[in-house]
Amino acid sequence: MVKITDVARHAGVSPSTVSYALSGKRPISEETRRRVEEAIRELGYRPHAGARALASSRSKVLALVIPLRAGIHIPVVMQFAVSVVTTARRYDHDVLLLTQEEGEEGLRRVADTALVDALILMDVQLHDPRLHLLRTLERPSVMIGFPASSEGLTCIDLDFKAAGERCVEHLAGLGHRVVALVGSPPEVYVRQTAFAQRVVQGFTAAADRNGLSSAVHPCEAAPGSARAVAERLLREQPALTGVVVHNEALLEPLIDAFEQLGLRVPGDLSVTAICPDELAESVRVPITSVALPSAELGTRAVELLMRKLGGGSSVPEATLLPPRLTERASTGPRTAP
Repeated sequence: MVKITDVARHAGVSPSTVSYALSGKRPISEETRRRVEEAIRELGYRPHAGARALASSRSKVLALVIPLRAGIHIPVVMQFAVSVVTTARRYDHDVLLLTQEEGEEGLRRVADTALVDALILMDVQLHDPRLHLLRTLERPSVMIGFPASSEGLTCIDLDFKAAGERCVEHLAGLGHRVVALVGSPPEVYVRQTAFAQRVVQGFTAAADRNGLSSAVHPCEAAPGSARAVAERLLREQPALTGVVVHNEALLEPLIDAFEQLGLRVPGDLSVTAICPDELAESVRVPITSVALPSAELGTRAVELLMRKLGGGSSVPEATLLPPRLTERASTGPRTAP
């Protein structure tokens, strides 16, 4: 096994210089750093995690708390996770995954040890029970999501309220007067998950502002639920011509269900969504959508943590990404009755 002394000998420097190059605890010249990095690459040296943590008082590990529970669309969660892991590696950090079910106990367990340097949390609730703990931890954290009160926390997310508004404004601009939101599964709203609640707020506010008739329908994230919710929408809103979907699993099945009920998209019914671009583009009728920038959010969450770990004093507490709507084939002007 390659040791730090082997790297030092190969680079023509002392072992302590190699240690400084790895930890950044003392400045070294660019020429010396280059020789050390070349020696590490050529010899395939891998610093021992425990020794590295002792030397730098850092574990070089971030904890990512991801939601693996009912109502969550796992493919989207995995996009966030891949982005966090990829960005963390650029900063020479590994990532420890914690599931949401571990809750406060899991957070405290890792925070009370030298296991991780910092934490990223997802699936934030409006009145999240972890907030008090996060505000008292010595280790920095970033939340992908905004609780009702984010004072003293670092949060980043898509502006979901503005995203809901943007979808409705697009439909209103095309002349649609009766709209519906097919939302997340019911349990997501029961937990008061922040992003889902804010989509409803934006959808309702924009519909009221434009004088539209509107309704909100939570729906299970299962293809079999699409037909039932489509039938209910048309039964309760027979003049419906515009739909906003915030439920990734239902996009294709919902279009199929409406067409089976005799409505063409977009000829009779315009559909918009809040979802990843690649999903909107892959549907049989490409969906006009507000992009869910999971990769950007994961990357920027890690970058915020790195600034906090580096002692940055200018780290913003709140970062809201503005919605970006892309028009595709699923929306068109309301046809006259």
